[in-house]
Amino acid sequence: MKTVIIHGQSHKGSTYHIAHQVAEKIGGEIAEFFLPRDFGEFCVGCNTCFNVSEIKCPHYDKLKPLTDAMDTADVIILASPVYVYHATGAMKAFLDHYGYRWMVHSPEGSMFKKQGVCICTAAGAGLKSTIKDMADSLFFWGVAKIYRYGNGVAAVNWDGVSDKKKNAIDKKTTAIANKIKSRSNNVKPGFKTKAFFFMMHLMQKNGFNPRDVEYWNNKGWTGSARPWN
Repeated sequence: MKTVIIHGQSHKGSTYHIAHQVAEKIGGEIAEFFLPRDFGEFCVGCNTCFNVSEIKCPHYDKLKPLTDAMDTADVIILASPVYVYHATGAMKAFLDHYGYRWMVHSPEGSMFKKQGVCICTAAGAGLKSTIKDMADSLFFWGVAKIYRYGNGVAAVNWDGVSDKKKNAIDKKTTAIANKIKSRSNNVKPGFKTKAFFFMMHLMQKNGFNPRDVEYWNNKGWTGSARPWN
């Protein structure tokens, strides 16, 4: 299996260690990127990706290595510590660049056969809202199975995390990795994703964005074809 980790920060703290535990327990090939070191551009709101092509995005070339890694991976791990109750600005800026891939526009078909993990740590609160920041994108990209794990580590770095918490983290990361491996040969989206896709299928039959309509027609998704088949 191939796993890609997108780290929402460039330092190796608690979130980094937990994400790595999951990836290592899954096994296989691991690619990882650190934000904003490996990509730190802000979306400029030019709408080119929606109206023309993502290739015309002013940051396309910088983003392409990360995009390619996600497209070829079996598992996508998004990892961010809590920054003021939300994902890091670097993670948000990264995800903003994939608005064109949401199901309402032109989703990448391979996403519907992938598994995703959202990992978050905090010294205190904010886990739920931070995980949602990342899980929203995975869902609307069409990722078939999404796992969420947040831990209030009560520490500002990995060395400060208690042995008791580290033992609990080890058990949880093992459980997540085992579930991912058990589903590796049979990954299909659940009812919620399929239902949303069906609504978009109906909308794109008479869509409002010519680029999106053409994309869906070319994929056969306005007909009977489905990306998970």
